[in-house]
Amino acid sequence: MKSLFQKEIVFFGGKGGVGKSTSSSAFALAASQQGITTLLVSTDPAHNLSDIFQKKIGDQRKRLTDHLYALEISSEKEAKKYIGEVKNNLKGLVKAHMAEEVNRQIDMAAVSPGADEAALFDRLVRIILEKEEKIDLIVFDTAPTGHTLRLLSLPEMMEAWIDGMLQRRQAINENYSQWLHDGEPVDDPIYRVLMERKDRFSKARTVLMDPKKTGYVYVLMPEKLPIVETERAVQLLNRAGMSVETLVINKCLPKEAGASPFIIKRREQEQVYIEDIEQRFPHQKKVYLPLLEEDISSIKALQQIALRFINE
Repeated sequence: MKSLFQKEIVFFGGKGGVGKSTSSSAFALAASQQGITTLLVSTDPAHNLSDIFQKKIGDQRKRLTDHLYALEISSEKEAKKYIGEVKNNLKGLVKAHMAEEVNRQIDMAAVSPGADEAALFDRLVRIILEKEEKIDLIVFDTAPTGHTLRLLSLPEMMEAWIDGMLQRRQAINENYSQWLHDGEPVDDPIYRVLMERKDRFSKARTVLMDPKKTGYVYVLMPEKLPIVETERAVQLLNRAGMSVETLVINKCLPKEAGASPFIIKRREQEQVYIEDIEQRFPHQKKVYLPLLEEDISSIKALQQIALRFINE
């Protein structure tokens, strides 16, 4: 895990319920204890960070320790803010009698599938590109696997979509200037906004695909479904040019769990899955974490896992 402390951004993903929030929080705490000023960001709708750190965090940056900050992004709030910005961008660009219909169309788009994810990604891009100088590392505690994969693939998809929009706007502007302005270029605010967004998405995509800057960690348990889902996620990210270099295998039976018939049988099954993990993921570093007696709900309890990450 030490190599991940050298990154600028680290994403933690995985199937729901495997311990992403605990793992990402422990990693962020471990980094901060190495003197690395760290920002822990939750994009998971469940927002477990407030429970883990026993502090109300919210969508504004909150200081947790000397070198650790956190915030929880609400996709619903981001979507409302995002739509508001779109409407403001269009003010003065459409005729008054069309404004009501344009706003109605925008409101309809706001409730369409993927609107929340687009807004969430817009905030994520801002956090990445507008990273304050005193923040050394950003750790993202992401939503379950499918959501994470869509979120990470958005830069490429949205850049392609904007390219198409730009081509259409350019063609319209060229025709308009030829007919009404004797070939002189026309200043198009919409074209300008699209170009700015394309530039931002392109920069974000460059950062996300740079292995020197960005690391990807997947959290799973030694069970069939999390293993299969993790393998699928790793393959999809590889195809997109993003490499998962570390796996955190969580909730493994500790040696002190005893030797009852139930535990013996469970340990045998777990060993089969661990061997499967080693075979399926030969190129990833693996960190095995034990099943703990109690839930993690304080920085003191989180410290146990943070120490494991520091020593790995």
